[in-house]
Amino acid sequence: MKEATPMAGKLPPPTFNKRTVNNNKGPKQPTPQETEHTPLNKDTSPPKKKKLPSKPSTVESPDSFEATTAGASREVNMLFSKFSEVLSERAAADTSQMKELEGILTQAQNLESYLKDKKNHLRQTLTLISDKLLG
Repeated sequence: MKEATPMAGKLPPPTFNKRTVNNNKGPKQPTPQETEHTPLNKDTSPPKKKKLPSKPSTVESPDSFEATTAGASREVNMLFSKFSEVLSERAAADTSQMKELEGILTQAQNLESYLKDKKNHLRQTLTLISDKLLG
């Protein structure tokens, strides 16, 4: 068995029994033995400076939280009021459209009834004329 390496928990790359042939067509591929000895994290860039977290002042922290929650509460209430206004406007528009459509439907029903009456009257007149011509 092999001894534990610093890469504990990681599987070593698979080894193949093939020889690598270098025909100068591309960069040389490292052999599995070379990859085991190279460090995994090759970071050549300089270390980045980390920003230190600013310490919140303990005196302003409760007041800041209360002010933030009060501001958020005001914004939520304002959004709810705007939303309710929009909904009521939309409901009023829907109601007016429904009344308009009901008026159009009533006119269409009245026109249908009028046309049926005219059709029946015309049928009776044509029947009367045909009876006079036949008789």
